[in-house]
Parts: sequence; C-alpha cells; structure tokens
Amino acid sequence: MMSISDIIEQYLKKIIHDNEHKSIEIRRSELADLFQCVPSQINYVINTRFTIERGYLIESKRGGGGYIRISRIEHEDDYELIEHLIELVKPEISQQQAEDIIERLYENEIISKREKRLMQAAIDREVLAVELPIRDKIRSRVLRKMLNTLKIVEE
Repeated sequence: MMSISDIIEQYLKKIIHDNEHKSIEIRRSELADLFQCVPSQINYVINTRFTIERGYLIESKRGGGGYIRISRIEHEDDYELIEHLIELVKPEISQQQAEDIIERLYENEIISKREKRLMQAAIDREVLAVELPIRDKIRSRVLRKMLNTLKIVEE
C-alpha cells in the first residue's frame, strides 16, 4: 500500500510530466486540503522527493500569495545528464543524496533495475563501514567512478 507521501509524489510528478514546460506552481495549503493532510506533509514530500539530485528545482515565495514552483531539469542527452550528476557529487556525499542520483539514472532509463540495486549496494553505509566523514568521502569517490564509467559507455 502506498503512503500519503508516495501518493502526493506521484500526483505531482504526473502534473509536471503532463505540463509542456515541465514546471508547476502549487499552493501548499491547497495541496494539503486536496490530500487531507497537514501542510508540513507537503513540505516533507517536496524536500525529500523533489531534490536537485533527483532532477528538480524548487522555488518558493512565502506569504499570502505564496507558491511553490517545481521544475524538472531537462537534459539534451544521457551524456549531458551524467555530466550534470558528476558535478553534483561533492567531495563528501550522504547516502540519501547518492541514492537520489542513482534513482535519477534509473528513472531516465540510463541504468536497469539490477544496475540500480548494485550501485545502491556499493554505496550503502553498511558496506562502507567506517566513521563519518570518511564514509561520505569514500561514497563520493565510488559514485563518481561509477558515473564516469557510465559516461564512457554512453560515448
């Protein structure tokens, strides 16, 4: 069974996908009313499911007429997307950020479900069983190498 967060995420992704500009403006309170949840639930979904690593830009304007704009970042081809993802990988990267990048590769059909699981296993905190921040540094190096390898395959 899908959680309310999953349902909200799927709803927003469908609206973005159907929009020719790949961008939507929403009002948090209206969306909360639609899904009969608290506005903080909408914040949670936007902050965790619509990250830069997953290919979204978020703009918000607070106040009475405030809105949240969610825009999908589009790339010309797989090579350009991989280049962009490599730029996002800083010298240290959290497991969640790395998983978001891997999810984006999967959603864009650059990797298969099996490759996704292999990549997730390679960057998992249980595999990289060292203390922070060393673990995040190792994860960053492993992920960069995997992305660069994908880039070579795409050439």
